[in-house]
Amino acid sequence: MGIALGRGVLVAAIAWLVVLALPSLQSGGIDGLYEAAKQQRIVKSLFWIGLIVVFAAAASWVFRELLRRAMPEMIAKPMRQAPLTASFGLMIILAYIVVSVGAPAIAPYGEAEIFTNINVLPGGDPELGGDPAHLFGTDQIGRDILSRLIYGARNTVGIALLTTMLSFLLGVTFGFLAATLGGWVDQFFSRSVDVLMAIPQLIFALLLMTIASEWSYRSGVSLTWFMIIIIAVLDSTRVFRLARAVGLNIVVMDYIEAAKVRGETLLHIVFREILPNAFSPLLAEFGLRFCFVFLTIASLSFLGIGIQPPLADWGTMVRDLSPFINFAAYDPLTAALPLMAAGAIALLTVAVNFVVDWMLQNTSGLKE
Repeated sequence: MGIALGRGVLVAAIAWLVVLALPSLQSGGIDGLYEAAKQQRIVKSLFWIGLIVVFAAAASWVFRELLRRAMPEMIAKPMRQAPLTASFGLMIILAYIVVSVGAPAIAPYGEAEIFTNINVLPGGDPELGGDPAHLFGTDQIGRDILSRLIYGARNTVGIALLTTMLSFLLGVTFGFLAATLGGWVDQFFSRSVDVLMAIPQLIFALLLMTIASEWSYRSGVSLTWFMIIIIAVLDSTRVFRLARAVGLNIVVMDYIEAAKVRGETLLHIVFREILPNAFSPLLAEFGLRFCFVFLTIASLSFLGIGIQPPLADWGTMVRDLSPFINFAAYDPLTAALPLMAAGAIALLTVAVNFVVDWMLQNTSGLKE
């Protein structure tokens, strides 16, 4: 039902675009279409938005069909019932992984390479202040913006993934220990987590990062490592609550009692008995926590205390390129530079949420 509905929306969107463009094409061809869109900015915006939506839906459908036919049955089977939103999310995540891993080969220049031409406008047209060697232009100190956008995927996404994994290692371990041991161990961990969760996470992170900046200066350790540890510890409190709640429902099962009777160790019970049966909700939570960690790192970088130069980071790029918004009346492409980094953050967040929603639907047993 959902697939048929998605195809119906796709066909309707294509028909709408054809009806919208037909009068202008008949009157003056492509030039007539452009002139009509130029005179009516709202129609032009709707046209491009619709075109992007249609392209995204078509690409998602093609990607899903390729997975069905090229992948093993273990992957192809769930993809047969996957909605287009999940296919879109998987496609975007895969694209980010490819860009992150292949950044040195994809980027035309190094992430910290500085050129003599500063504030080169995007577009590559010398008459408009551009340079063919820098398609997206250069920033205030002469670094290639396209290269830093590509390297920003590796740094921002990679650091967020590492932080989330560390957060889950802490939260899941202590959460399952609290659920299994109970008593004063459970009370100690739970009350400590309550204290940490009572303080707004971003404000607390800002305070700790300010203190850590002094430690970083004295010790010579990069502030980025302090940021990873701080965010992982603060975010592990949310993971702890979920792991403890799931663990409490599992420890009362008969197979847990049987494992205790067999004399299994605590680590065996936690990681061999409880963890496999709590994998589905934890996997879905991993996607959500990754989004929050990803946005937190970008926020700290925007404020200047996150990922430090010379590493490229999307949050820092939004801050550094924000003055280019003043060129909106003269060159929309230049004004869109900070939106590219912000859009990269938003696109990955939306894609991960699409995949997480699909996973929650499958693991909860809910069907359309």
